Amino acid sequence: MIKNRMKEWLSIQTAKNPGRVVLGAILIFNILFLVFASLVISNLSLSGTEKMNFFAAAFSTIAMILDAGCIQFVIADIGRAGVAVSVFCLFVILVGMVSFTGAVIGYLTNYISRYIESASAGIKRMYLTDHIVLLNWNTRASEIVNDLLYCRSRQIVVVLNESNKQEIRKEVEDRLQSTIAKENGMLLESIRGLPLLTRIRRYHKGKFKNNITLIVREGDVFSSKELHDISLERARIIIILGHDEKNEKAQSAAGGQGNPLTVKALMQVAEITAEAGSNDNQRIVVEITDRWTEQLVERIIATKEVQGKCNIVPVKVNAILGQLLSQFSLMPELNLAYKELFSNRGAAFYSIPLSEEKEEIAYVTEYLRRHLCAIPLTTKTVGGKPYAFFSASDPAAIRTPAKPVECALTVELNHDKHIEDKNVVIIGHNSKCRDIMEGFVSFCNEWHNDSGEREILRVTVIDDRENLERVNYYREYPFVVDTIVGTVYDTDVITRTVDKLSRENAEDTSVLILSDDLMSNEMTDANVLANLVFAQANIKKRMEEPDFDPGSVDIIAEIIDPKHYDVVSTYSVRNVVISNRYISKMITQIGEKDALFDLYCDILSYDEDNSLEYESKEIYIKKVTRFFKTLPPPCTASDLIRAVFAATSDPALPRKQRNPTLVLGYVKADGEMILFSGDQTKIEVRIEEKDKLIVFSNH
Repeated sequence: MIKNRMKEWLSIQTAKNPGRVVLGAILIFNILFLVFASLVISNLSLSGTEKMNFFAAAFSTIAMILDAGCIQFVIADIGRAGVAVSVFCLFVILVGMVSFTGAVIGYLTNYISRYIESASAGIKRMYLTDHIVLLNWNTRASEIVNDLLYCRSRQIVVVLNESNKQEIRKEVEDRLQSTIAKENGMLLESIRGLPLLTRIRRYHKGKFKNNITLIVREGDVFSSKELHDISLERARIIIILGHDEKNEKAQSAAGGQGNPLTVKALMQVAEITAEAGSNDNQRIVVEITDRWTEQLVERIIATKEVQGKCNIVPVKVNAILGQLLSQFSLMPELNLAYKELFSNRGAAFYSIPLSEEKEEIAYVTEYLRRHLCAIPLTTKTVGGKPYAFFSASDPAAIRTPAKPVECALTVELNHDKHIEDKNVVIIGHNSKCRDIMEGFVSFCNEWHNDSGEREILRVTVIDDRENLERVNYYREYPFVVDTIVGTVYDTDVITRTVDKLSRENAEDTSVLILSDDLMSNEMTDANVLANLVFAQANIKKRMEEPDFDPGSVDIIAEIIDPKHYDVVSTYSVRNVVISNRYISKMITQIGEKDALFDLYCDILSYDEDNSLEYESKEIYIKKVTRFFKTLPPPCTASDLIRAVFAATSDPALPRKQRNPTLVLGYVKADGEMILFSGDQTKIEVRIEEKDKLIVFSNH
């Protein structure tokens, strides 16, 4: 019975831990061999060793095995020793060198090699805390990591993906090095001309450095063990990335209807982060690209979300990008403002918790009286907690007090203004076309009362026949006045259409060139570059006309791959939209800053009803000649912000004219953007006729 149990135990151990069995066998053999050799030597009664006991013999045996020269401990005179003794000692040395020295060292060498390999392969458990975890990898991921460069503190980022470890590392390293080189180049340019010592001091102080520790592991994102191995329960932020639309594996798994892999990953992550032993206030940001996935995520949130521990934030990628692209088409300069406001550099959005709920107008009014380094935007209750939101250079600026601020400036506003008509040409398509159109729908709904029955938006679409048929030629959208069949190869169609529309319409015309995000990697953005050449050629030709205003036609070029940014910029396109970068910036900020998700939802959504109650707030670009009755004189940013807010929030105004407005900055006619950041009394403002204000308001 005991023999059978021993056999069973040995077979199980051999199957589970063969390395341990081998090591145990080596150790047992060497112990037995050492005992045997020691007993023999201690009983040979050689000359000089008659009194050698067992322990002395054991020591001499080990010494001989490790160093053959130590045979003299046993045989003092090899010439006088017998043949049997010499042969036995040599036998002990040879067997010991193989079984003891060779086997043990070989095993340990192999063990160390396996340990290094397993650590490199990401098998070993890591003990981390307050880190950022990215599950899966897509075209937006490297931008998320890149935006963390602008955080002041050290960032630890762990990526868990099923494959492509080396490719991910190289992609991130290239992206980070490019950003660091660009930022340091801009710093050097800004300090050029200063004295040498001043330049050295400022460069050393402001030099951009890599503050990111990146760990990439290959593994199963659905495995509880592997998630625990990267200390998921101790992470500060967990970002579940969706698969790219062109990912054939993800499309096949989803059957073209949704992304069950995202749902599966979220269920696993929510289970771990909701446990009692996990860290408090963990934030899970999950990308959503379709309605089916959105519905399931909402149900998981209702079931698994634990406020203060497991906080799930769904980011609707296509809806957000559609809203952004529609807003950029209507107000191209928004792209310049959002590039900074949605990032961690310059003026950016921040939130702070309040001790109690505050009425918005009263809070903003009081804050403007006592602070000069941040712009209060609004107050909002998020998750049952009151927050205040700001535009500021950093969190410290929000709490920087000032002496009571006086404003002597008064402004005359055109309270009866209505928004100017919008004329948009869309060239091409992507997976977000419906979402772009829905953005236009909400814009028209908000501004319908302002314009009466008149259509304030006219959209013309140029696309190939297959995609126009797929969306039924956009017939359900009354603002789409024309659809024209044309591909990237139809040069005349594109140039004639852009020329015709820009001549026939008195209002400004925006040309939105979309990048097909379902194309193969090597064809990414190829259609945008080709269509851009055609559109730009038309504008260049018209610039020869004396009455043509180059500012009347804006080209908004969407690209997916940031590497193509420089190519597009060489065609004098100010509004290059790297769509993936916007999502990445938003995800980074949502993960880092409390309650910002609700502010973003507010900014990107127009009011849907036709009432005069405008609840949501947006950022608008408004022409100064339509906004002011008379342009304000040269002043400071402090005076302009407070004068406009006072004039738009005056309780004596009729309800229809009351629209509390905060000026965030302005855009010059040449495209230069100034966002108010830092001490507002030190920012000089000179408004000219062709300038445009960047404002935060309800309408």
